[in-house]
Amino acid sequence: MVDADTHGTVLAFDLGLKRTGVASGNLSIGVAHPLTVIQAESTEARLAAIARLIAEWQPVLLVLGLPTHADGAEHEMTRAAKNFARKLESHFSLPVFLVDERHTSTAAESALHERGIHGKKNKALTDAVAAQLILQGFFDARLIA
Repeated sequence: MVDADTHGTVLAFDLGLKRTGVASGNLSIGVAHPLTVIQAESTEARLAAIARLIAEWQPVLLVLGLPTHADGAEHEMTRAAKNFARKLESHFSLPVFLVDERHTSTAAESALHERGIHGKKNKALTDAVAAQLILQGFFDARLIA
């Protein structure tokens, strides 16, 4: 477990079958920022892209959104996310925290729409903003705990 006084960069991911949103933030500040979107359909390609980000950003931990149905019930992507979390831990030897991601994509789309970002531009940014919301939820939960 990461100590509450720990400092360092955190990377967060909104896992998708084709696109994975990425956000970054710092434990000492507790503010998340959208970073990029990884375009990869295979786990190997996704892990290779994440390896490049980890080499660049040197995070102390990773956060991964955990998708569930609105009532919290698991589904196929829930299991895929849990499996991917295990792969992240084994590949990068970093702690991985799973965070409830219910409604983050919808909230991300709404936030972009409010800023006048529509169509293809919106689709390209939605996953990164969803990752930002996942990471911000992680930071906010740490403040409450």
